[in-house]
Amino acid sequence: MRGLDYKWLEALDAVVEQQSFERAAEHLYISQSAVSQRIKQLEKWLAQPALVRESPPRPTPVGKKLLGLYRRVRLLENELVPEFMDEGNLPPLSISIATNADSLATWLLPAISEVMSSRKVELNLVIHGEGRTIEKIKSGEVSGAISLESQPISGCSADYLGRMDYVCVASPEFYQRYFCEGVNYSTLTKAPAVSYDQYDDLHKKFLHDHFNVPRDSVINHTVGSSEAFVKLARSGVAYCLIPRLQIVDELSSGVLIDITPGFLLSYRIYWHHWQLESGILKDLSQAILSFARNNLPQ
Repeated sequence: MRGLDYKWLEALDAVVEQQSFERAAEHLYISQSAVSQRIKQLEKWLAQPALVRESPPRPTPVGKKLLGLYRRVRLLENELVPEFMDEGNLPPLSISIATNADSLATWLLPAISEVMSSRKVELNLVIHGEGRTIEKIKSGEVSGAISLESQPISGCSADYLGRMDYVCVASPEFYQRYFCEGVNYSTLTKAPAVSYDQYDDLHKKFLHDHFNVPRDSVINHTVGSSEAFVKLARSGVAYCLIPRLQIVDELSSGVLIDITPGFLLSYRIYWHHWQLESGILKDLSQAILSFARNNLPQ
C-alpha cells in the first residue's frame, strides 16, 4: 500500500492558505489540474474528503489533522535544514501563535520582540478568546497557544505563565451618571458594558458571580479590540473589565476608576507548546516564559 505523499498535503495546505485552487497552483508553480489531482489522490488514500469545496475552500476535520501534521513536519525541516545550508539563502521560518487579545495588548509583544528582531522568523499571531486558543494547537494550526487550560494535550507541554487580573473600571463621569447610588444589582442592570465578542463571557460571569445579575439582562456592546475597551471606558460610553496591567497609568491619574474595589477577576494562563522544540521555536518559548514570569502577577 502506498504511504502518505507529502506533495498531497502540500497541495491541500496551499489551497487552504491561498483560499482557491487557482492561487494555490500559482503558489506551487504547477497547474490547477495538478493541484486538484493531488488532493483527489489524498482523498482516495484516505477514503474520505479532506477538503470542503466551497468559497473559500476549507479543510474537513481529518483535513485539519493532516494539515497539523504537515505544518509540524515543515517546521521541523526548517529547523534542521540551516545546519546543512547557508541560512542567509533560506526564507524566514513561518510560525503561528494563538493568543488572547488581552495578552497581545499588554505583555506578549515585548516578550517576543527580541526573537522577532534577532532571528529570521515570520510570526502569525492568531487572536481568539482565552478559552478557544487551545483548539488551534489541537488542530495543528499553530505551534503554540496562550490558554486558560492547565492540562497539556498529547505531545505538548503546558507551562504556567502567571495571572491576568481584571479590574471593573469606568470614567468618573460615567460613574456619576450610572452609579451615583452605588454599584448594585439595580444600577448594574441599567449601565452599558462591553465584551470582546459573542464568545466572551467574562463580564457576564463577573456580574453573575458577584452581584447575581442575570447574564442576559444588561446592555452589552461587543468590540473585538482590547485597545478599544480602554478608549470606550475613557470616553464614558461604557464600563469595562480590563486587565490591570493595561491601565496602570489611567488608574493612577484618575482617568479611570475602579468601580468595584475589592472585587477582582483573575485567570491563570498557560503557554502550550510542543515538547520537542529546538532552534527558534525553543527560543520563542523561553522568551515568552521568562518575560511572563517576570512581569505578570504570580
